[in-house]
Amino acid sequence: MTTHELPVEVLIIGTGVSGLIAAREIQNAGRSVLLLDKGRGFGGRLASRRIGEATFDHGAQFITTRDARFEKILKQGAKAGMTTEWCQGFSAAAEGHTRWRGQPAMTAVAKYLAQGLETRMENQVVAIRRVGDRYSVETNTGFFYSASAVLLTPPVPQSLTLLAAGEIEIEPAMRTRLERIQYERCLAVMAVLKGPSLIPPPGAIIPASGPVSWIADNQIKGISAEPAVTIHANHEFSLAHWDDDRMESGRVLLNSSRPWLGAEVFSYQVHGWRYSKPIQVDEHPCALLKASPPLVIAGDAFAGPRVEGAALSGMAAAKTLLAHLPH
Repeated sequence: MTTHELPVEVLIIGTGVSGLIAAREIQNAGRSVLLLDKGRGFGGRLASRRIGEATFDHGAQFITTRDARFEKILKQGAKAGMTTEWCQGFSAAAEGHTRWRGQPAMTAVAKYLAQGLETRMENQVVAIRRVGDRYSVETNTGFFYSASAVLLTPPVPQSLTLLAAGEIEIEPAMRTRLERIQYERCLAVMAVLKGPSLIPPPGAIIPASGPVSWIADNQIKGISAEPAVTIHANHEFSLAHWDDDRMESGRVLLNSSRPWLGAEVFSYQVHGWRYSKPIQVDEHPCALLKASPPLVIAGDAFAGPRVEGAALSGMAAAKTLLAHLPH
């Protein structure tokens, strides 16, 4: 065993919804699990940020559910204060399907799911290697973890990079399947306003044309004490301007959103989501790369590009890992 190497049973990389849901399922089955994440907070794209007294959901904006298993988790979370109903839709023709939001913001969902789980944050994995009947997982801290099984939940291109760094070979058909998965990019503007916006309740607009795909008023939504809007650019604009000055791109998006702002912008920040949501979704809920020792990849690119899709992929990954873990 490498110096400074910690043995674990199941190691999960990523504390987004897929990783957290999988960890809960595996732990509930009586197996031990550890999650690693390069970030400081749980949730991945369940992301919230504060600018002064303003609060923003700047990643996933809401959660819908159509699967009874995930709906049960959301309802349990609602009883615990994790989620609350935002609305039934964003137009007069709303179909009545509940949009849930985190309480007080979207990161609360991830924090709730992480309760009782062992996590190591700010531990970026740099390589995964096969060592005998186990995997050696190296982090940027110089620490190694020895795992009986590994679940990868980052965006697929990042997961493939980690496997390549450790020279883990993937069967050609599987590699082709995974390399086919691509993601939309999204530039997200978080703007603090000097007064209320013109966005009507329940607090979101989906423009019919232009570079903006979504505008949400976080104050009307119920998460911000101050007037604050989140603006998401569409994939085409985000890709074309990805390497441009972010504040300049933000100005362009603010100008495009002016009909709905209704007030001057006090300050703003811009965040880039390189892997906003998958363009193609794999037909399977997860991918078993190696059966022994188990190596699985999961995420919203496998079961659907919504939060629920990520959760269902995590459930499938947990079931697959448990079926292949040695007793």
